[in-house]
Amino acid sequence: MKKTLVVFAHPYLEHSNSNVELINFYVRHQHYTLRDLYEEYPDFHIAAFRERKRLKNYDRFVFQFPLIWFGMPPLLRLWIDEVFDRDWLKEGEHNPLEGKEVYILITTGGKERSFTKNGTYQYTVEELVSGLIVSLNVFKAHIKHIKIVYEANKLSKKDIILHKKEFTELLNQ
Repeated sequence: MKKTLVVFAHPYLEHSNSNVELINFYVRHQHYTLRDLYEEYPDFHIAAFRERKRLKNYDRFVFQFPLIWFGMPPLLRLWIDEVFDRDWLKEGEHNPLEGKEVYILITTGGKERSFTKNGTYQYTVEELVSGLIVSLNVFKAHIKHIKIVYEANKLSKKDIILHKKEFTELLNQ
């Protein structure tokens, strides 16, 4: 199994049954390392050097977060700003993201039809989190899959388990 770092950011985790279900999956499997940014950096002071060093130890990455005000949670945005290093792009520098598989899991309370060009918000979820997608592409990471769970706050326990099963099957391919 691939050694996987899960970068998780949810400022209101106590209100998210769908995210909790997947967190429980990660902690039960030894090849996953869960990093809850809001747990680890409640003061928003990120140890960027330590984080960069840690990235080198993983074969694959999962970014999991809710859509917050039509974007990434602020702590995840800050983590990316401080941890991703443009020096990785220089000749002879080690880029810990290059060629690595990345999965992105986003939960949102909105309906799927709301996140279309003709929908309520007129933008897709992928467009709203394009900063992460572009950053990963610049660093030559291989985005394998972006999974979006719409109306996550309204899912039944059965639906949550089905989404978890689908996502874990993607990770196990």
